[in-house]
Amino acid sequence: MASVPRPAGAPLPTNSSTVEATRWLAVGSLLGLIVLGLAWELWLAPLRPGGSWLAIKVLPLTLPLAGLLKNRMYTYRWLSLLVWVYFTEGAVRATSDTGLSAWLAGMEVLLCVLLFAACALHVRIRLRAAGKEAVAADAARHALATGAAADPVGPHSASKP
Repeated sequence: MASVPRPAGAPLPTNSSTVEATRWLAVGSLLGLIVLGLAWELWLAPLRPGGSWLAIKVLPLTLPLAGLLKNRMYTYRWLSLLVWVYFTEGAVRATSDTGLSAWLAGMEVLLCVLLFAACALHVRIRLRAAGKEAVAADAARHALATGAAADPVGPHSASKP
């Protein structure tokens, strides 16, 4: 029986609890970075009293939120690159600022590492699952086209003495 092809760009069905865990870790750490960035620059330790325009630095972080919630693989990939800009800012400010600002920068670094790890693991797990799915679909197509067994070298095809 042939498998029904999945439309291009459609998300893979994900039943794995690990995939869901990495997805929600990515969403949670991204939301954490957004909240931290706003609170940091508007109330907790702004560059200028009364708040700073540097709070707009969180705007790019709002863009991938929809893609993460829709489980789009491409979003995980580019977000894992974008997060290093925020990691760099956090590392610089953690070593150059003092007081509360340095602590907030340390939290930013931690959230960035969590976000990167979640995105990288999510992509890796889903690509591995997609690879296995593609191999199985290719074997099924070959079996249909040739009338041969789907797995000619499987455990039941070995010759017995």
